[in-house]
Amino acid sequence: MVEHQTADLGTIVDAMAKQSSPPDGDSLFQVAKAVAKLFSVDADEVAILSLNSKSKNLKFVLPEKLAAVGTIPLSSATALAARTARERRPEVVNNFSTSRHATVFEGVPLGRDPAELIQKIMSAPILEGNQVRGVVQISRKGRSASDAGVDFTQKDLQTLTSLSPALVRFLGACTGA
Repeated sequence: MVEHQTADLGTIVDAMAKQSSPPDGDSLFQVAKAVAKLFSVDADEVAILSLNSKSKNLKFVLPEKLAAVGTIPLSSATALAARTARERRPEVVNNFSTSRHATVFEGVPLGRDPAELIQKIMSAPILEGNQVRGVVQISRKGRSASDAGVDFTQKDLQTLTSLSPALVRFLGACTGA
């Protein structure tokens, strides 16, 4: 089942890569939906960030609304995405709401109840060979940890890291690289 859904993501990304222009909002949403389906989360609980290796910043590609908010410097001491990129290590945090983290992006309205915060999160580097190209994060939002749903598992984290080849192609299609 997971292999079929992962293949769906690859098909969507391959179609995007063949286009001569950057992906439009609908194409971006299709990628978010395909990834979200793998983990039984909503599309707005999927975040994909690209790494600008010159400026040493991460920039949101998904959710699209977060792209205009700003960037995350790799030097950030509180951003999980920055730590993931620096350390090149995937991680599950099932008590995220109680851990110290940057909250600026959680304040951006994405069409959901503002009282629903990220309770649980998985974060993995998007690797091309040994190079970090970005970070992918899957969250579960809710008013409380129990409201957010089941904990992420190591198997979920393995599935997330297996998406790296498709997500490298996705980031390439988004940046024209």
